[in-house]
Amino acid sequence: MQKLTIKNRQGEKIAVAVEAAESQRGLAFVMHGLGGFKEQPHIQTFARAFKNNGYTVVLFDATNSIAESDGKLEDATLTNYYEDLEDVIGWAGEQSFYEEPFILVGHSLGSMAIALYAEKYPQKVKALAPVSTVVSGELLEQTPDFKKIGQAWQEKGVREWESSSRPGVMKRLNWSHVLDIRKYNLLPQAGKLTMPVLLLVGDQDEVTPLEHQKLLYEKLPGRKELRIVKGAPHTFLAREHLEEVKEIMRRWVEGI
Repeated sequence: MQKLTIKNRQGEKIAVAVEAAESQRGLAFVMHGLGGFKEQPHIQTFARAFKNNGYTVVLFDATNSIAESDGKLEDATLTNYYEDLEDVIGWAGEQSFYEEPFILVGHSLGSMAIALYAEKYPQKVKALAPVSTVVSGELLEQTPDFKKIGQAWQEKGVREWESSSRPGVMKRLNWSHVLDIRKYNLLPQAGKLTMPVLLLVGDQDEVTPLEHQKLLYEKLPGRKELRIVKGAPHTFLAREHLEEVKEIMRRWVEGI
């Protein structure tokens, strides 16, 4: 694995990791969710499904997360995550391993970013795997999970909670995140997603629930799958869930 840092359009450092394939069958970019990082077990599980099938895989820590890139999580927005994705792909375009079309994989906020990218540049994307994806800011605010915290979050201007991937690490996120994500909705342009799409969600996901995934699934015009992991929450942590996700993604990759 090659680890390096690049600069985004704001001049901030982005930590990137490239797993180069010896005989490259394709190229995949894998993106974490809000406050995530490239070493998370589910992100690594997604990446392995591609590495094991001869793909070069590019992972990165978005700015304003809790990992090796610049910025603070409290300032995170979908806009900044999306722009980082564009900037990483732009950097990759100048590297020897780059090829189009490529595959995009993401989790949660990262899923929404990759889907927005595919709607904007459909000709560049061979296939798309949005896992536990945010479908729109409006739908996000309608979930029971958000309604529990939304009023207090708006009044305080900041939300605080404990990381599930790094127990003991407290996360903070400004209300400006909500104001930003309200501008985004995958559904109006979903007809542009003509490439193969894999939607994946846990049936216990209270953040981006199955009913939201079905709304997006219904609007996808091409080859599509909606796979449900029983007993799994928004972020896949249990070994059995990770194994199931890996197998689902492996079969999907092999069929592309």
